Amino acid sequence: MGNTQITFIGAGNMAASIIGGLCKQGVPAAMIRASDPGIAQLEALHSQYGVQTFNENGLAVQDADIIVLAVKPQVMRHVCEQLAPFINPQQLIISIAAGVTCHSLSQWLGVQSIVRCMPNTPALIQQGVSGLYAMEQVSALQREQAEQLLSAVGLAVWLDTEQLIDAVTAVSGSGPAYFFLLIEAMTQAGVKLGLPQATAAQLAQYTAQGASTMACQSSLDAAQLRQQVTSPNGTTEAAINTFQAGGFSELVEAAVRSAANRSHELAQQLSE
Repeated sequence: MGNTQITFIGAGNMAASIIGGLCKQGVPAAMIRASDPGIAQLEALHSQYGVQTFNENGLAVQDADIIVLAVKPQVMRHVCEQLAPFINPQQLIISIAAGVTCHSLSQWLGVQSIVRCMPNTPALIQQGVSGLYAMEQVSALQREQAEQLLSAVGLAVWLDTEQLIDAVTAVSGSGPAYFFLLIEAMTQAGVKLGLPQATAAQLAQYTAQGASTMACQSSLDAAQLRQQVTSPNGTTEAAINTFQAGGFSELVEAAVRSAANRSHELAQQLSE
């Protein structure tokens, strides 16, 4: 992507993380632009990465090959309608805003070369995962560019239909909070068993980190890894049996489905 001009509309935390990841990949700072009304964010980006900064979106997108829409969903329509006169059909539009459909973006911008993606908060430390969906008009080269851009902050996974964005939101978009909740609960349980708060927190946090790394690196799936460490009549089996007796799997499924349903509802509201 060294010869690809990339413009970020919005210079918040997620945009800054992607810019940082691109710079680590070797993308020249001269090929990256950021536009935002916030002077402090722009100054921080320029100071840290040397990227070009703008406070006028129309100027920032001139000659850009890729335009990354990184503004809040609630202001996306206003931003897009102001950008529309400056956009041309050859430019790739990548939206990282939750709940804003490709159809809405296409209507507001007047173009169809759009990729919608759903990153999650670990992308802020380049450890995220993003679900991507491309409209039919997006070329093979543009798909490759979109994947490379999102890979700067973690794993990028393509989706066959846009409707699956709701499932991605439910599993990975909201997913970090589920793990934080489990860490929180394990910490509290450890404290009740007599561990100091700091010690219990460290044990839970690093156990989560280690288990996640094993799951990502192993050729075995999560169920097989769990079975490996669950000895018959042992301590782990006692805990797992308690989880299952409480309907753990069913509760997780219900929670994830609730998140997916809410994602769909929010998308409908934002398209109105």
